[in-house]
Amino acid sequence: MPRSRTTHGPPRDSRFKVLFVAGFGPVVQDASKSRALYVDTLRLPFHESSGAYLHTEELAGTKAFALWPLSQAAESCFGTTRWPEELPVPQAWLEFDVSDVGRATAELTRQGYRLLVSNRKEPWGQTVTRLLSPEGLLVGLTYTPWMRSKA
Repeated sequence: MPRSRTTHGPPRDSRFKVLFVAGFGPVVQDASKSRALYVDTLRLPFHESSGAYLHTEELAGTKAFALWPLSQAAESCFGTTRWPEELPVPQAWLEFDVSDVGRATAELTRQGYRLLVSNRKEPWGQTVTRLLSPEGLLVGLTYTPWMRSKA
């Protein structure tokens, strides 16, 4: 997302402070569809526990946590500030930086996923492909240059 000025919340003299995002993931209603996207297509390194609970601690940490207004998400996906009525309104967004957005886009297309944005370079320099996950998350496969470590 675009860089902007820093906005601070309440004074930091409370009893605790948030240190980092310890976890994030969708609440799954259709395990087979979710497994198809996250395991079969994205090949995330999950471990399975009882009750089909898939988890991993093998992905690098969250580089950004943001409250993205729906109007801005709609603008990014559809070029308008209104989310299309025929699509479920996403409850969250999740982005995975990938080695090659073009190849990821081709694989998602090959597997029949409906892409909302396809391998597009955003004004702020990020390249992104977006789709709605089976759980209704706005998922992005991205190349985010400023988040990549310098070699």
